[in-house]
Amino acid sequence: MHRDAPSSAFRPQNSTWSQRLAARMRRDSIRVKAVLSKLRFIKGGFDLSDLKPVVTQGQTISVEDLQSPLASGLDEGSGEYFVSVGVGTPSRTINLVADTGSDVVWQQCSPCSNCYQQVDPLFNPAASSSFQQLSCSSQLCSQLRTRGCQSNQCLYQVLYGDGSFTVGVFSTETLQFGSNSVQNVAIGCGHNNQGLFVGASGLLGLGGGPLSFPTQVGSQYGSVFSYCLPDRLTSQASALIFGPSAVPAGSIFAPLVSNPVTDTFYYVGLTGIRVGGVPISVSSGAFQLDSSGNGGVILDSGTAVTRLVSSAYNAMSDAFRANTGSLPAASSVLIFDTCYDLSGHQSVRLPAVDLEFEGGAVVPLPANNLLVQTDDSGTFCLAFAPSDDNLSIIGNIQQQSLRISFDKQQGRVGFASNQCN
Repeated sequence: MHRDAPSSAFRPQNSTWSQRLAARMRRDSIRVKAVLSKLRFIKGGFDLSDLKPVVTQGQTISVEDLQSPLASGLDEGSGEYFVSVGVGTPSRTINLVADTGSDVVWQQCSPCSNCYQQVDPLFNPAASSSFQQLSCSSQLCSQLRTRGCQSNQCLYQVLYGDGSFTVGVFSTETLQFGSNSVQNVAIGCGHNNQGLFVGASGLLGLGGGPLSFPTQVGSQYGSVFSYCLPDRLTSQASALIFGPSAVPAGSIFAPLVSNPVTDTFYYVGLTGIRVGGVPISVSSGAFQLDSSGNGGVILDSGTAVTRLVSSAYNAMSDAFRANTGSLPAASSVLIFDTCYDLSGHQSVRLPAVDLEFEGGAVVPLPANNLLVQTDDSGTFCLAFAPSDDNLSIIGNIQQQSLRISFDKQQGRVGFASNQCN
């Protein structure tokens, strides 16, 4: 469920449309900057002086205690979508940020030396018979990019782009999804956590790295999962599905593209965009991922607004404006420069926008995914923005109401309409 859904416990109370949008765009800008920061770090641009000593259960883990290679985590902001998961034995339900741009699964735990406020009660590992701490020599511990050791207990640390972090004991635990349980899932039990997670109990890492949840359960569920992101205006939740049934019949498939420097993000082979049935004019290399891991296009559940490299965004927005000349224009709002005053309209006709992928796949975007309402007065803006980098990101506004499946074994991502139940 989206955090701003009307029935969501995470939705700010007594807030206006403009206030919620402004807060969302602040989170979105932080998110995009953090994605870029993580990629720069992976390619060798991380400064160890940025790492500050942090404390877990009264003990300080200094930079010197952490084994290299060190990794910067993503600044999740507050997270955009949340998933309800049962944790422990007996199982208790918590809400985690569902994030395709992160790998490590973690939750806040008691006792907590420093925890941000969450909606659910803190998880008490002593009350769970299935909670097991991992030793420093365990294989799962060795897969952490940032780790420490204390009394032969494996410690994890994830650092975030704005100085936020989670630190604690790396463990295994049982997770419950509906009536199905998965045992021995590697999960961080955070005793010292700080950041802008706004009510969530932690994070469910859905990335492609070795410690992400889909990778951990890959042998059991075929390394495939799917989600359908509900519209932020609906209170209806949608299922996060693991296993072969996650891919509905009639899906349109596009290839996943491998980045040689990171396996966390899901890169897709976008080749072009059509507006009103006409391809926009963009260079052949605008969306390509090079051999050094630069550029490319990722699908990201945590970024709201799609970012396109500037040349592609300019061509796309120009084409969109050319096809909507009959609609009354409005002034720019926040990061949006293509806006309309639709206060006197019950409905409008918009040009079709299609994404073109390698192999000939064409994915039409639902009309509701093209504009975002920016205030209570009927101002709507094109829900795309230019990227400050050569990386493009397909955000969750454009993914809404499509069931998107990720199949690492077959190296493809699927798109299906009307499959959100």
